[in-house]
Amino acid sequence: MSKRDELIEKYADDLKNKCGVTPDMDLLTKVTIGCGPSIYNRDSSTVSGTDQGELDTVKNNFLIKKLGLSDGPALDEAIKKVLDQYGQSERNKYRAVVYYLLAKHFNKESVYG
Repeated sequence: MSKRDELIEKYADDLKNKCGVTPDMDLLTKVTIGCGPSIYNRDSSTVSGTDQGELDTVKNNFLIKKLGLSDGPALDEAIKKVLDQYGQSERNKYRAVVYYLLAKHFNKESVYG
């Protein structure tokens, strides 16, 4: 099993056990691949829910640039909702899981078509 496959399994486990979501494995795989090499770096593979710069990066680089959404309060609300769903006390919020949940939230699975 490749390192990426191991990470995808870990992300699927987080979605099931921490977020209460049954993952669409095809979409999760595509989101994970879309994250590129960041998934292999300890720091960049996670999202800090308390670092405003990090949250701005999620909003600008993923929601606006990747998903093509318009900036507005709905984006910040969605990020907060997803982080709450993951669990504020959860120290390691994996970027691929957060991106997966955001793509599902905005019904933007087609971006990964």
